[in-house]
Amino acid sequence: MTTDRELAIFEAAIKLGALYHQWVGTPVSRASAELLEKAIEKSVILQPYVEEISVRLDRSLMTPNVHGYSEVAGLMFHVEIVTRVGFSYCRARLSPKDDYPYMEIVECD
Repeated sequence: MTTDRELAIFEAAIKLGALYHQWVGTPVSRASAELLEKAIEKSVILQPYVEEISVRLDRSLMTPNVHGYSEVAGLMFHVEIVTRVGFSYCRARLSPKDDYPYMEIVECD
């Protein structure tokens, strides 16, 4: 049987993976980045077990193409998520580490 702690960890991990693959490639500019961050947060917070989410995109990596916009890349993400199942929670993160969009469990209880 899966424990609440294990399910909280799974839910955090699956939501970060889905977020990454859903939004990479989305057109973005420095002017629209804040709106996109909020849209991602409002989308993910609707899902079961999500208690908190914070999304920031690294604007320094947004270099406009010939049409004036960038595309979201994995290294742009700075995301923290908290999931809760029963009395157990999991805080997880998606952020660049060694030039890779790294997902990690920060703490669980």
